Amino acid sequence: MLRVMGVMRLLHTSDWHLGRSFHREDLLGAQAAFADHLLETVRAERVGCVLVSGDVYDRALPPVDAVRLYDETLRRLAALTRVVLISGNHDSAVRLGVGSGLLDSAGVHVRTDPESVGRPVVAEDVAIYPVPYLEPDFVRSRWGLAERSHAAALGEAMRRIRADGTPGTRVVLAHAFVTAGNAAPVVSESERNIAVGGVQMVPASVFDGVGYTALGHLHGRQTLREGVRYSGSPIAYSFSEERQKKGSWLVDVDAGGLRDVAFVEAPVPRPIAQLRGTLAELLSDPRHEAYTGHWLKVTLTDARRPAGAMERLRARFPHTLVLGFEPDAAANEGERTWSERVKERSGVELACDFLHEVGGDEAGPAERALLEDAFTHCRQEERVRVPAPRAGGKGTAR
Repeated sequence: MLRVMGVMRLLHTSDWHLGRSFHREDLLGAQAAFADHLLETVRAERVGCVLVSGDVYDRALPPVDAVRLYDETLRRLAALTRVVLISGNHDSAVRLGVGSGLLDSAGVHVRTDPESVGRPVVAEDVAIYPVPYLEPDFVRSRWGLAERSHAAALGEAMRRIRADGTPGTRVVLAHAFVTAGNAAPVVSESERNIAVGGVQMVPASVFDGVGYTALGHLHGRQTLREGVRYSGSPIAYSFSEERQKKGSWLVDVDAGGLRDVAFVEAPVPRPIAQLRGTLAELLSDPRHEAYTGHWLKVTLTDARRPAGAMERLRARFPHTLVLGFEPDAAANEGERTWSERVKERSGVELACDFLHEVGGDEAGPAERALLEDAFTHCRQEERVRVPAPRAGGKGTAR
C-alpha cells in the first residue's frame, strides 16, 4: 500500500458506463484512453486505492468488448494499487459480482451484495465501506424497512456502518441521488431516473461523521459538502454535459480524517457543443468555425424546415450528430421542446403519457399500478434472479 507521510491517497471515479455510445458514435476507444489516463494518474500521484462508485457498465448485459476493457483495466490497476468497486443502478449486481471472492486476494474488492454493507475494506488507518446501489423494493423486506425509499435504504446502510467497530477514518462509497440542503444537484439527460414512488433524493446528512463519501450516479462533478462529492462520469454522455469538466477526485485522508481534495481532469476524446440559429446563419457565421471538430447538436430556428439540412450542415460541421427544429415563432408562443416536456419525468409518467396519446384517456389507478409494478420488476430482475446451486454441486452460495 502506497503512503506518503501517514497519508492515504485515494482516487475517486465513477460512472464509466463501459459499452455506451454517444448518439451511435462508438466510445470504446475514448473509454480505453480514460483507462490509460487513470493508470498514469495512479502511478504519478502514488495512489493507494482507487474507488469506483458504480455504473461500471452501461447496461446489465454489456458488449463483449466492454467486458474485455473492464477486465484489462482491473488487471492493470491491481498491479499498481488496491481497488474498491461497487455496482450501480446500470450494472447487473449478480454478473458484476461473479468472482469477487477470488478478486479480493488480488486487492480488487468488488461489492454488489447489500448483505456485505457494514463490512469494510481496511487499508491501515482507513476503513472503506462499499455500499452498492440499493434498490429500495429489493432491500425493504430483507432489512425490515418501515419506508419504501432510497433515504430509508441508505439510512439503514449507514446504521450498519456506524455499528461496525473497525477503527480508523471512515470512507464510504455509495451510488445514489444525494442532495445538500435546498441546493438542487446538477443533473444530466444521460442519467437514468431511479425514483421510487416519485422520490429519489437522499439528504447528504445521512453521511454525517464520515471522513469522505465517494458518490456515483450523477454525471457532473459536484461538491455537496467538503467530504461528500460526486466525481461525475469520465466522458460526456449527453449534450447536457457540454460545460462539465470530466475527471476524478484525488483525496488525501489520514487517521485524523480528510486532509485534502484535488480534481484531476480526464482527456477529452472530442469536445461537444450545441448550436442554435437559422441554417443560413450557421453555415455563414465565421464565429462557428471553432466548432468544426466538435460533436454537435444543432437546433434550427428557420420558419420552415430547410431541405437537406443535415447534409448541408455536415459539409461545414462533419461531426453533427443531432438535428432539431424549433422555429422561433413556436418559442415566442411559449411552446416547449420535447426534451423540455419529458425532462425529470419518470418512466411510469412517460408510459402514462403514451397511453393517453394513443388511447385518448388518462391512465386509471389500476393501469398506473400495473405500470409501476412492471417498472419495479424490471429494476429488480437482475438483483433478484440469483442462480441456485446445481444439484450435486460443491459448496453453497453464501
